[in-house]
Amino acid sequence: MARIAQRVQNLPPYLFVEISRRIAEQREKGVRVISFGIGDPDLPTHPHILEALHDHTDVPANHRYPETEGLPELRQAIAAWMQQRFEVNLDPANEIVPLIGAKEGIANTALCFIDPGDIALVPDPAYPVYAIGTMFAGGESHYLPLTAENDWLPDLEAVPADIRERARVLWINYPNNPTGATAEIEFFQRAAQFGLDHDIAVLHDNAYCDVTYDDYQAPAYLQAADASAAGIEYFSLSKTFNMTGWRIGWACGNAEMVDALLRVKSNIDSGIPQAIQQMAIAALRDEDDQSTIAIAANNRILQNRRDKVVAALEAIGLEALHPRASLYVWAKIPEGQSSADFAARLIEEQGVVVTPGNGYGPSGEGYIRLSLTLPDNEVDEGVNRIAAFTSS
Repeated sequence: MARIAQRVQNLPPYLFVEISRRIAEQREKGVRVISFGIGDPDLPTHPHILEALHDHTDVPANHRYPETEGLPELRQAIAAWMQQRFEVNLDPANEIVPLIGAKEGIANTALCFIDPGDIALVPDPAYPVYAIGTMFAGGESHYLPLTAENDWLPDLEAVPADIRERARVLWINYPNNPTGATAEIEFFQRAAQFGLDHDIAVLHDNAYCDVTYDDYQAPAYLQAADASAAGIEYFSLSKTFNMTGWRIGWACGNAEMVDALLRVKSNIDSGIPQAIQQMAIAALRDEDDQSTIAIAANNRILQNRRDKVVAALEAIGLEALHPRASLYVWAKIPEGQSSADFAARLIEEQGVVVTPGNGYGPSGEGYIRLSLTLPDNEVDEGVNRIAAFTSS
């Protein structure tokens, strides 16, 4: 048998693959599983976006290889959306690169900035791809604990001098996965200044900017002073427009950094199918306010689910964050139990799947994450089962 590369041998199982395995095991036993595990919207892609796909599937030009840099009209639509949504001005020609979903861009970004032995500053807990991309590039992750005491923000001043010297990137993510925490422009300004002071690329994952509740509006990193000089920002149509299966997003900001990502991508992938790019254009151009209306309707549904889930968790004695954004509820479990054991008990005793917090990093121990992306009838069934669970 061929030798498997060491980087793959060292690779931990992807968190959500393990969750899928556990669900399959319970279903084989005849259990009707209710899964709050994976953040994949159950609501369908908005009809006006699907209409754009239907209109462009028969166009012969869309049957050929797309360009990695994307259609000019897509980059123009992104620039117009950024201006309207955040009052951020971008040059469509050199400050925007479309992505095959934000995950792809995040993973490939490590190849732009990390050489073997370099360090990435990675929040803990966090989306696992920040650290995995770093490992693939031969780098090391230095974890920045996110704690309730610090409002789930990293303490940048606590990064040791020797770590700062070797660090090449800082990953941040607000609205946050897994905690649901939010950050304001003042924090982004501090992050940008930290990056400029220490020659560190600031990389902000803003996938949940329009999944918001209670009239909250999430800002963009690029709204901060000097943000573009220090870094780039990632956006996704997956969560905002229920388009996880279509795989499209973008990175934008610093032109030199965007060009580096484009050069990496052009040697790895062949771009996003053009009919799917047309879906994104329809979503972002928002003719007749169809996207705005659909997003508001989505968020009302999700906010109602959030309220039910938080109430159920608090009823069994857990401390749950009441998030203003994201698709997740982050809850502290009773002392003396591990996240993995608590999650295992919940699925075995009630057939309810949650994600153990330590799957997002060491500082996630003692917490669980619940996603709001399951149909309302399953949310109702799930919260009833949680209410019957003895947490201690």
